[in-house]
Amino acid sequence: MKKIIPSLFIAGGALAATQAVQAAEAPKDAIKATAKQTDKSAPNVIWILLDDVGYGASSAFGGLVDTPNLDALAAQGLRYTNFHTTAISAPTRAALLTGRNHHSAGFGLFAETAVDLPGYHAKIPASKGTVAEVLKENGYSTYAVGKWHLTPVEEATPAGPFNRWPTGKGFEHYYGFLFGETDQWHPQLVEDTRQASVDAQGRHLNELLTDKAISYISGTKSANPNKPFFLYYAPGATHAPHQVAQSWIDQYKGKFDGGWDQYREQAFANQKKLGVIPQNAVLPARSPNVKAWDTLSADEKHLYARYFETYAGFLSYTDAEIGRLINHLKKTGQFDNTIIAVVVGDNGASKEGTDVGTTNGLAAVLYPTNDIKQQLNDIDKIGTEYTSPNYPLGWAQATNVPFRQWKQDANSEGGTRNPLILSYPNGIQDKGGIRHQYGHVIDLLPTTLELTKATQPKTIAGVKQDDFEGSSLAYSVKDANAASQRKVQYYEINGTRAIYSDGWKAATLHKPGTPFEKDVWELYNLNDDPTELKDLAAENPEKLKELKALFDSEGKKYNVFPLKDTLFKDFAVNRGAYKGQEKVELLPGIDQIFSLSAPAINGPYYKLTADVEIPENGAEGVLVANGGRFGGSSIFVKDGNLYYAQTDGITSVLVSSESPVKAGKAKLSVIFKPNLSNSADITLLLNDVEIGKGEVPVKFGVAYFSYDEGFDVGRDLLTPVSDSYKVPFAFTGKLEKITIDYKAPLTSQLISKAKIAFINALIAIKGIFS
Repeated sequence: MKKIIPSLFIAGGALAATQAVQAAEAPKDAIKATAKQTDKSAPNVIWILLDDVGYGASSAFGGLVDTPNLDALAAQGLRYTNFHTTAISAPTRAALLTGRNHHSAGFGLFAETAVDLPGYHAKIPASKGTVAEVLKENGYSTYAVGKWHLTPVEEATPAGPFNRWPTGKGFEHYYGFLFGETDQWHPQLVEDTRQASVDAQGRHLNELLTDKAISYISGTKSANPNKPFFLYYAPGATHAPHQVAQSWIDQYKGKFDGGWDQYREQAFANQKKLGVIPQNAVLPARSPNVKAWDTLSADEKHLYARYFETYAGFLSYTDAEIGRLINHLKKTGQFDNTIIAVVVGDNGASKEGTDVGTTNGLAAVLYPTNDIKQQLNDIDKIGTEYTSPNYPLGWAQATNVPFRQWKQDANSEGGTRNPLILSYPNGIQDKGGIRHQYGHVIDLLPTTLELTKATQPKTIAGVKQDDFEGSSLAYSVKDANAASQRKVQYYEINGTRAIYSDGWKAATLHKPGTPFEKDVWELYNLNDDPTELKDLAAENPEKLKELKALFDSEGKKYNVFPLKDTLFKDFAVNRGAYKGQEKVELLPGIDQIFSLSAPAINGPYYKLTADVEIPENGAEGVLVANGGRFGGSSIFVKDGNLYYAQTDGITSVLVSSESPVKAGKAKLSVIFKPNLSNSADITLLLNDVEIGKGEVPVKFGVAYFSYDEGFDVGRDLLTPVSDSYKVPFAFTGKLEKITIDYKAPLTSQLISKAKIAFINALIAIKGIFS
């Protein structure tokens, strides 16, 4: 079957028409709420969600990274020290925005790992309206900037459908990136439902997001000064890639030469002085997976310190952009009547930079190595557009101080405990207060509604709304000593799970492939042991049994079962909009498609043909490009020749035709044929006649990972796949269409099946994606 992307104008028009119908059919209770809330006293609301920031990174919670604007918000607001996330990105975002547990919202993990089960399908049900939908029904303008990570992979195309994009989930405007990460210097952005202009390439993403947020706020207040707004501000920071201007990195030069062990001790002492950890807290021993700083070589210390100088500069710069947003509110007289909630991290600090760090992003998955020679060669490029960095594991542990473990580990406070800062000058009297009540991201929506005096509509767009599963923390704003109202909370990510119950916690760190019934559970009394160092399972087996039964009960209630531990492995499965099609046609002029949603050209057999017309004076440019300099492939014409270029972020290969492409109409083709070994044969054709061939590397069944950048037709928009050209290198001839034929010869089909079986076995054994 063929698939031709329809007119984007029509798609956008359909969305607008749908929204208009929904607005006309708004339920009566929502209309009443709108009338009630459009008075001058209704506070504005800003939610800020940072990414991959551990509990002990920001100076606002004792960390050694300067965040003066977060410090200032905390000084005139409240610090919540016992606030929790889900341990990883999309589940936290789904839970935060809906006020329901992540499995209830369908996000047991990612859209990229979705399976057809109620807790894992990655499609937020209409019965679980988002904060934007709720507040819009209460008369608010609503907009979001930054990371989304909640759209199904197959729906993230220029043709939609758009009902699970931000604008389909209550946001009147959106500017940001739909998936889990993007390049900070060359971000892949959409605005509302269209690809955003690339004119801003080379400006940092943080700057672009803040500019757009200020623009949205100014637009609302200029048109209707009394109308409140809700802004969801979710930068890519500090998720990898850690990229920032050199001036921010230089501010930390030499500051972390003492290493991660020294960092942990200093931050731990700071946290006790600030009162953001209990005085009875004990600093856990260094993880056995992290080397003592004093045992590292001089080169390792030099490299690893530079990684963290870059990370620190990235976080401080992000804080500065938050400060610019806040200053706008102050200059326009809106700050005092604005509720600002800052969740400092959607999970614990990231362990994904490997033991030694990486300058090449996901290439670290394809080529894991402890050899740092290449990284040392790139050390002066760390933070620039020419590297895609993430720091080593030792810094993840350091910035998670005082807790053990890190991101993804839902069994540990190191994976799930993140700071919350709440600012509301008109509503908070205890300036600089500290709150120790137990909280979870699902509590922020009910808290916001109580503070704004908004109400949950009974229906949204005609769909009856389910109750929130979070509970308001507003009771704690006025009473620092109030008992925690949240008594129970479960956690689960990829089989690792935990249950909290009134100060007690049972948890198990699951190893994928191990039968769930054989998992070893631990038991902690968090009141006496806040950093989880004394396992009481053997001493108190009855309590452990009680909590395990409670987890089972909560799991059944919130769609956790059946447990899945293959989700990271499932990341490699094709969920794109074109999966299962033998032939795909794409027309010139189409917006960039997200790589995971696009036709797959990074692993399976395919024959890609460009129908072109070359003028008499020749033509050049990209016919198709997928990804960029850190992973991608490109088919282009230059100097009269046809080329296939490929890079995995480490190894780059260029295959050229041996005879020129002449003027006139032509079919320019590339055949990608995987071999049983770690390679693929590339054949270049002109009108089905071979004009060139070569071989390219393939590992774990893929030629490269492309995640931060997209799939382009007739150009290469963001970063170049090949140094042979500069972006966008648009094709100067006439491009009629691109056809991708996946119907493989029998031998290629057999090889593909054999490799898939081998890859799955290898992933299960080595846990490549865990």
